[in-house]
Amino acid sequence: MQTAVRMILYFSDLLVPFLIFYIVAYGILSRRPVYDDFVRGARDGFQTVVQIMPTLIGLMVAVGVLRASGFLDFLSRILCRVTELVHFPPELVPLAIVRMFSSSAATGLALDIFKEYGTDSYLGQVASILMSCTETIFYTMSVYFMTARVKKTRHTLAGALLATAAGIAASIVLAGVM
Repeated sequence: MQTAVRMILYFSDLLVPFLIFYIVAYGILSRRPVYDDFVRGARDGFQTVVQIMPTLIGLMVAVGVLRASGFLDFLSRILCRVTELVHFPPELVPLAIVRMFSSSAATGLALDIFKEYGTDSYLGQVASILMSCTETIFYTMSVYFMTARVKKTRHTLAGALLATAAGIAASIVLAGVM
């Protein structure tokens, strides 16, 4: 068993340098200006970061304000009756809401849940699975659609919200099975 794990670790350590070497060698053999292509790609990537920075800052500030103001706890108390009908713990409502906006803020909330209830508790398991089964819908839509200049998003939000609802349902079911 130990030998197999060591072999996998050794292989994974060699994989990234091998891929980089392969890409550079392929570019040289194809007579491409590899370094110039790299610099051009890095420049384009930096421009993308500059373009999406205002959106990222706006989302992070909005989530911080919602969390610090106590609005998420207030919303959790309001939605408590609805969440109990579907057996979703009201303590996780803020996590489910914030997850749609920011992965890092949701991770902070999940860590708070782990500290308070434990990672092996029912709430900890639902939180873990929820984080794996859902996506940062509004972050993804705003950043990627803005970057790609997508104007027609017709059914994207409805589909993403449906997928998030399915992820939340899966987290409840799977944590209940464990």
